Amino acid sequence: MEFSRVFVVVASIFLCFLLAFLCTRFQDHEGDVHLHTFSRISLPPSPAPEAATPSYNGGYSAYTAVFDVRSFGAVGDGIIDDTQAFKMAWETACETESATLLVPHGHSFMIQSTIFTGPCKTGLIFQIEGTIMAPDGPRPWQQGNSRRQWLVFYRINDMSMQGGGVIDGRGEKWWVLPCKPHKGINGTTLPGPCDSPVAIRFFASSNLIVQGLKIKNSPQFHFRFDNCQNVLIDSLNIKAPPESPNTDGIHIENTKDVKIYNSVVSNGDDCVSIGAGSHNVDIRNITCGPSHGISIGSLGIRNSRACVSNITVRDSIIKHSANGVRIKTWQGGSGSVSKVTFDNIHMDTVRNPIIIDQYYCMTKGCINQTSAVLISDILYTNIKGTYDIRSPPMHLACSDSVPCTNLTLSEVELLPSKGQIMMNPFCWNAYGNPDTLTIPPLFCLLEGNPQALPQREADKC
Repeated sequence: MEFSRVFVVVASIFLCFLLAFLCTRFQDHEGDVHLHTFSRISLPPSPAPEAATPSYNGGYSAYTAVFDVRSFGAVGDGIIDDTQAFKMAWETACETESATLLVPHGHSFMIQSTIFTGPCKTGLIFQIEGTIMAPDGPRPWQQGNSRRQWLVFYRINDMSMQGGGVIDGRGEKWWVLPCKPHKGINGTTLPGPCDSPVAIRFFASSNLIVQGLKIKNSPQFHFRFDNCQNVLIDSLNIKAPPESPNTDGIHIENTKDVKIYNSVVSNGDDCVSIGAGSHNVDIRNITCGPSHGISIGSLGIRNSRACVSNITVRDSIIKHSANGVRIKTWQGGSGSVSKVTFDNIHMDTVRNPIIIDQYYCMTKGCINQTSAVLISDILYTNIKGTYDIRSPPMHLACSDSVPCTNLTLSEVELLPSKGQIMMNPFCWNAYGNPDTLTIPPLFCLLEGNPQALPQREADKC
């Protein structure tokens, strides 16, 4: 009897614990269902495409959001206009911290003239692994779009444009417009509108990296940087035919703190051109040519003021080009070019390997003017190789009224690419000192400093 009572008590206690446990599990399960249902209701009705995981080793961290342009409707067959898809992808990536906008390998995307506007969240990467193509010439260029620029990046801070892909400007039909130099009948140039687009333009931007890309056949300049700061350009391959007009590789204007490294450029104009308002530019390990060389200028056009300083070009090769290292200014300008170093540059069959031209003129009708951009403190050191015998190896043509000053040459050895006859250098109103004997000898350089330089407020930079 006693045993029966104990058994009943124990069984009752066990049953109570079992019922309590089952109730608790049921409530937990009910809560799970409730939370799951709530999260589904909260989803947006039309979500933006999710960040994609790249199918190749793109070097992204686990925290990088990757936005493939195909997720926004881009087709990538080289025919259909993918402009709107790129704009949508840009807007989404721009608003995401440390995002990557991906142009995937194996596809060709045709896009019209477009402005990609910032500011964006920091750490944005424009990863180009496929091909981006411009419309094929002026005719399919969308009406109302600017014909002076194709892809513009405006007010961007902290962005990298990189990858192993291609940017194709498809400039062939622009180069043969009748208004282009010598493209008219019997080699003439015809009047009329002649705008051609720059392929890639960065404007009012900072902390930029452009690296690893191939860009070819721009209608005009391949890259242009205006009002930018802190720019690194590395390992680019820029290519256009030697006869393509105005296809500068990299042009900078009103831009400072620029590094241009380890790149190959061949085109129909300057490999690198440095315009007014540019300061602190370091150019190294460039293979340039065929081309028009590496140039500062042209400066002072239409009596404008230009200031350029702290420019270094070193450890580079210039080959089969119309010029080597050049400073070119128009008559009538003001301002100055100063603190420029050209060091350790090899010339291979180059016309005008060393040239200062203060009489730069695109036509034969330029009139003489008294004012000019002041050129001073220019160093040429360890410049060796061969020159095309159609022009002298050194051409220092300075302004009549504003002479060049403090030109220094050291370890300059330039020999004719053909034959044994060595041409004499040309100098005009150029002052300076050869630190070592140059080959050929630079006897025409005036020693010391001119007796007086014109003092004008406009020349101060």
